[in-house]
Amino acid sequence: MAVTKRKQSPETEELLENGETLIQESNIKGDELNIAVLLFLYTLQGIPLGLAGAVPMLLQNRGITYTQQAEFSFVNWPFSIKLLWAPIVDAIFWPEFGRRKTWLVPVQYLIGIVMIIMSNSITEWLGSEENAPSMTVLTMSFLFLNFLAATQDIAVDGWALTMLKRCNVGHASTCNTVGQTAGFFLGYVLFLALESPYFCNKYLRSIPQDTGLVTLSSFLLFWGWIFIIVTTLIAIFKHESKENPVKERQVKGTKDIVNAYKQLYTIVKLPSVRTLALVLFTAKLGFCASDAVSGLKLIEAGVPREDLALLAVPLIPVQIIMPVVLAKYTTGPAPLSLWLKAFPLRLLVGPLAAGLVAITPTLLAGSAPSYTYLFILMCLYIFHQTCLYCMFVAVMAFFAKVSDPAVGGTYMTLLNTVSNLGTNWPNTLALWAIDTLTFKKCTAPGLTDNTCSSKAEIDLCESQDGSCATAIDGFYIETAICLVVGVLWLQWGRPTINRLQRLPTSAWQINRFNR
Repeated sequence: MAVTKRKQSPETEELLENGETLIQESNIKGDELNIAVLLFLYTLQGIPLGLAGAVPMLLQNRGITYTQQAEFSFVNWPFSIKLLWAPIVDAIFWPEFGRRKTWLVPVQYLIGIVMIIMSNSITEWLGSEENAPSMTVLTMSFLFLNFLAATQDIAVDGWALTMLKRCNVGHASTCNTVGQTAGFFLGYVLFLALESPYFCNKYLRSIPQDTGLVTLSSFLLFWGWIFIIVTTLIAIFKHESKENPVKERQVKGTKDIVNAYKQLYTIVKLPSVRTLALVLFTAKLGFCASDAVSGLKLIEAGVPREDLALLAVPLIPVQIIMPVVLAKYTTGPAPLSLWLKAFPLRLLVGPLAAGLVAITPTLLAGSAPSYTYLFILMCLYIFHQTCLYCMFVAVMAFFAKVSDPAVGGTYMTLLNTVSNLGTNWPNTLALWAIDTLTFKKCTAPGLTDNTCSSKAEIDLCESQDGSCATAIDGFYIETAICLVVGVLWLQWGRPTINRLQRLPTSAWQINRFNR
């Protein structure tokens, strides 16, 4: 049996060559620069994610359909499926240059180059009053950008384990959370604010102008050069430490990649994991209308997009503190009990959001939102985020509880991948279905039977000086469907989740297949 040597205030365990476990306390002295580098790398990673969230807001009032919004939503998928190529990034490298730098340096150079190239044409791709947006080009460009960012994330996550001292490795998750949040804030909230003439004229200028302080083109160009400069500095000055010789694996190759995928398959074969995956893959069907569509509908109803973006600012401290506050409810034997309590409350967000969308045109009446309206919007947003974080913290705690320590990292990553996919595919479906569920009528006299369901009917309506007015908005139909689906899902999901929480530890371990 291994002997445990304990220092005061233990933080990190380290396996020594003689089999003993040394438990060290965290001490960031000497790691300050490494923590700063990690924090900045994670911040850079959040920039493309933030911009990918901002583009739908820019497009919403430019005449695109919700089907086209669904098409663009695929740009969010790379971070959800990065597990598919993570073993390749982990296994193939150039030892002389560095295991993680082999991927980090070229990928970040590519991100910078792609951003600079995009900055030259992005204004044209976004469209104008005369030209429709180039949705396919926009989608493919940001999809590739987020694919590179997801690959960068794999490399940085791995480098964090050797860049920091063993006793400080726990700080890597903090760098990840804070850095990605900061990067998303810069690419989403700050960009939308500085791009908006409304915001700049109201808060930053004494003389109103027709444009904001930045454009998407200039923003991409600036961050493209930042990526290139930072990557050059890291390539020259930041050397990669070798991994712990006790744990370090030799040069990888095809065999190790195959073994990594075999390990994933072994985990998926567990009946408990397959049931949990089904739960995670279907649970958010009840929320997809409010999560994916309500914000775009509020913009369509007249709420400035920068006001919606700025709602995230006061909640950033809450998002950091909430996991700590909720920890006491998720550390017991049934952490998903909190998840089940938050589920019906989150279902209520759908009809509440739909109600707010319905009355927004009347409340605004073509003017800027009042403080009363923004307060109502903020309360709804806080309610939604509280439910979301209760469910997020609970499910993360359950993942940590059931993951087999023998393959902990792979196990957690697999469960996170399924959970993220369970968010993305319902959101894409929700955006795609809006146009199908929406019913319109032509306002031109004599064309009341024209439902504007095809381009020919739309052209006919417009040729008679009419317009296609919405008779029934698909958003409200979809919200009702999601509510019903969510209630029905809970009848199956509640006993299934309770059964999963009662399973013994052995039901989640992969060695059951090796006995």
